[in-house]
Amino acid sequence: MFSLTTAAVTFGVVFLAELPDKTALAGLVLGTRYRASYVFAGVAAAFTVHVALALAAGSVLTLLPTRLVDAFVGLLFLAGAAFLLLKKDEGGDEEQARTPADQTFWKVAGSGFSLILVAEFGDLTQIMTANLAARYDDWLSVGVGALLALWAVAALGIVGGRTLMKYVPLGLITKVAAVVMAALGAYSLYEAVSA
Repeated sequence: MFSLTTAAVTFGVVFLAELPDKTALAGLVLGTRYRASYVFAGVAAAFTVHVALALAAGSVLTLLPTRLVDAFVGLLFLAGAAFLLLKKDEGGDEEQARTPADQTFWKVAGSGFSLILVAEFGDLTQIMTANLAARYDDWLSVGVGALLALWAVAALGIVGGRTLMKYVPLGLITKVAAVVMAALGAYSLYEAVSA
């Protein structure tokens, strides 16, 4: 059964973690050079593949004992929070220096798909999605929340990234995401110990 609360929590955590990521900047670069709708189609398709893989991994985790999964998920969330706090800020000089001769849908969407598929494989948000799927044992709610969050970040990066970055510092976004992840990690560890 679909849980709006689970989807909302997933959306918030994944959105905050993905916003300062290099793929948002890559989407911004692609969006300034190519037709935004073409770029979004490719990026959205790549994120759909990533969420499907993460949900499959999370479903496998639900087969393990609950206390073990809670402890594992808690440690991964704490590691993710530490990663967000300790990672270096990556510059906006992405690798998209060339432009194709023509901007057909398939070439532009394929470029966006390929870039995101490679850049996001095994990324923090994919691991977080698997953790949340295991934590809540609700693949539909987690999948919808994660997918909408990733699509929202892609849309912001492609269409309005420059404006957002003027008003919301990436450092603040990263810190908020780290605090939320640390809280989820602590709660999962508490559940593992008290169960």
